[in-house]
Parts: sequence; structure tokens; C-alpha cells
Amino acid sequence: MEHLNVLLVEDNLQEQQAIKMLLENNGLNVIAVADTYREAMNVILHENVDLLILDIFLNEQPEGITIAETMCAMPEKQKPFIFLTSSQDRMIFEQAKLTKPYAYIVKPYNELELVYAVEQAIERFYEQPNTISIEDGNAVVGDEYLFIKKGKSLKKVHVSEIIYIEVEDKYCNIITEKEKFVILISLIKILDFLSTTKFCRTHRNFIINTDKIVEIVPMDNFILLEGNHKATLSDKYKDMIKKIRTLR
Repeated sequence: MEHLNVLLVEDNLQEQQAIKMLLENNGLNVIAVADTYREAMNVILHENVDLLILDIFLNEQPEGITIAETMCAMPEKQKPFIFLTSSQDRMIFEQAKLTKPYAYIVKPYNELELVYAVEQAIERFYEQPNTISIEDGNAVVGDEYLFIKKGKSLKKVHVSEIIYIEVEDKYCNIITEKEKFVILISLIKILDFLSTTKFCRTHRNFIINTDKIVEIVPMDNFILLEGNHKATLSDKYKDMIKKIRTLR
């Protein structure tokens, strides 16, 4: 499990420290701080960045906009980004708007305003609005990760680490190798987001990661998973065995 990785692009040392502390106090991981276009692009190209917070003016040049424009031209590197700037120039705003930022915040900023903007940016990037909830610990589901609210943190969970998912009423228990998460989402909805080549339903209350199967006992309607976890295999879903390569 990881915290959400944020690249902070800001050239004012005092602002760097204040924003970094704010983000980390809210469970976010500032993977790097850059104060030039070159430094920022080096991080984007070589590090695992989930979201960027960009000051527009770096060394008195609108390099934050240039960074956003460069990312827009690189589909494989596109990530949500937020402009956080002191500029109130209308022309600069219009230029920045063309890059389609996920938020545009003018300094001085409010702590909650920035934290909420981060959460909304992740939701919008994965086209799952209103899914992260402070109260319920909901999640955004991506191709490789789940972004799950747990306490004050927004945690990044590798989908490959999920062992199984079990439903209880309107909630899903997501069991990973190291931790358990409870989110408010239906089993059917979360199955829609997960890869059908790796995840399958074995019971009306269970989805399992087939890579984590240790043993299947069809006669006993029983599946043993890694970590000594057990899942039920109902008659309705026994066809899932056909999808798994077996030796005879």
C-alpha cells in the first residue's frame, strides 16, 4: 500500500515547505519538489507520479503552463494536475485553462480547498465522480490501482495485491496482502472496473483474484487463497474453473 504520490512544482522555498507539510499532514506523499521545468519533467518521466500541483510562474516565467502543455502532448504520461498560483492575470488564466487543469486555485489558499481539489482531481481523472468520501472511506478504481480514503489518508492500493473482495450489505471488504479496506460500493460495480481475466465471481458475495488461488475443492464448494484466506465457490459460479489453466 502506498500513499498517493504528488509532484509539487513551486519555486518559493517558504511556499514549498508550507504546501509539502500540508499535503503530508493529510496523508499524501510528496514524491518530489521541483522548481524548474527541467526538474519537473525529469520527475514526470522517471518517477511514479499520481498528481501534480503546479505553480504557474517559475523564476518569473509561466513554466507551470509549459509543463501542463507538455504533459497534454504525452498521452502515456498524462496525470491530473492542479494550478496553485498567485497570479490573478486574466490572460494567464485563459492560457492555463486551455490545458484543462483539474482545478485552478489562487493563493492564499484554504487547506481544505486544496485537499478537496486533490480528491476531486483523482475522481475526475478516473471518471468516477463523488466516489471518495471522508466519512465512508470510498474508493476510486483505476486499471492498476485503487485510491481509497482511510482516515485522513488517500491510499493507493495495487490491484494485483488484492486477494479477494467480500460484500456485506452495501459495503465491500477488500482484502489485500497487508491490509483490509472497507468501501461503500456494490460488488457488481467494482467487478465492472476490475480485469475479468484476473478477477472472477465465485459466489454472490465473493470476487477473487485468480492469481492468488492455492487450491480449489469443487466438491466442497471451497477455494483456498494465499495467506490462508478462504472463499466460497457456489454451484452457480463453478464455470469459473474453466477459465483457469489446470494440469491434468
